Amino acid sequence: MSRPRRSASRSPSANQKAAGHPKSVKGVSGGKNQLRIISGEWRGRKLPFPDGEGLRPTGDRMRETLFNWLSFDLYGRRVLDLFAGSGALGLEALSRGAKNAVFLDNHPGVVRQMKENLQTLKCERAEVFQGEALTWLTAYDEKFDLIFLDPPFGKGLLAPVCQQLEQLQRLADGALIYLEAEKGFDFTEIPACWLVEKEKKSGQVICRLYRREETR
Repeated sequence: MSRPRRSASRSPSANQKAAGHPKSVKGVSGGKNQLRIISGEWRGRKLPFPDGEGLRPTGDRMRETLFNWLSFDLYGRRVLDLFAGSGALGLEALSRGAKNAVFLDNHPGVVRQMKENLQTLKCERAEVFQGEALTWLTAYDEKFDLIFLDPPFGKGLLAPVCQQLEQLQRLADGALIYLEAEKGFDFTEIPACWLVEKEKKSGQVICRLYRREETR
């Protein structure tokens, strides 16, 4: 299996910066916020994540709704948190019984903090990579059962990433895909084999849970 090099110690190239990185567009400051894991093995644990423009972790209320949707569909799944940011979704999944998780973000400060948080939790079921989503997907050739997609808004990333996940066959049959889209997003660009299971609107954000139709 061909895997991209981990690059937490490397600064992203100018091209990567221009392409936009998950949830943080103009760099991350030294300030720290905290996320709280809601349930599971690490219930109540609070973990820091950097400040940054566009860094907007899924709130506690929506996370609780999401994981109620997932319910018993979570245990043993292989998770990809593709626009990880704070890592709130992937960490919650691991806490609640997911088999393992891969986190991707394009900013070195975010990647560094994610690695520190995993060390704090003594978690050995996760990998963290730095990179731009569309490029990284071409190099990482495993399939996933559960994918979280919460890209920065206004960058035009959601539709091409969804399409690339299908084209590169990165989804297992029956995989679950959770995404957050800005109001006005054209959902006809979502692959036809992704079937809507749940939807919730929160202000200017539309949250959906899809299940990939099994191929025969």
